[in-house]
Amino acid sequence: MAGKKYVLTETGRDKLINELEELKTVTRKENAERIKVALSFGDLSENSEYDEAKNQQAKDEARIIEIEEILKNATVLNESDLNTNAVTIGSKVRLLDTEYDEEVEYHIVGSTEAEPMMGKISDESPVGKALLGHMVGDNVEVEAPDGILVLKILEISR
Repeated sequence: MAGKKYVLTETGRDKLINELEELKTVTRKENAERIKVALSFGDLSENSEYDEAKNQQAKDEARIIEIEEILKNATVLNESDLNTNAVTIGSKVRLLDTEYDEEVEYHIVGSTEAEPMMGKISDESPVGKALLGHMVGDNVEVEAPDGILVLKILEISR
């Protein structure tokens, strides 16, 4: 069975590669050292340091597997090939929130790269999904928890 397909920008791919390398080289060694020290404390049945070290090791190993899966099933966008006629994954979009007459900017990215506080929203989010395929000048309606949000696309760039 094929895994989920991921879309990454080149920057997002590079960030994941660097995180994976850090986890495999530095973090694994640190975890092994913590476990070794915790083992020296003796009785494992009451050794919280050992339990904590093993739990952290398990979390880090799960993250390694997750990153490897993402990279194996990822399509990397060539941002220079992006069309600025319509919103796609990789587009940077300047919008007007028509209700509040405020401008906002979003970078539409794949779900693994989303950082809403940094203006990077997923193509799977309600706003990202609604914007896909629309052009400059379009009014896009987005169903939000507190009602319909109307966004006017002012600019699309890459």
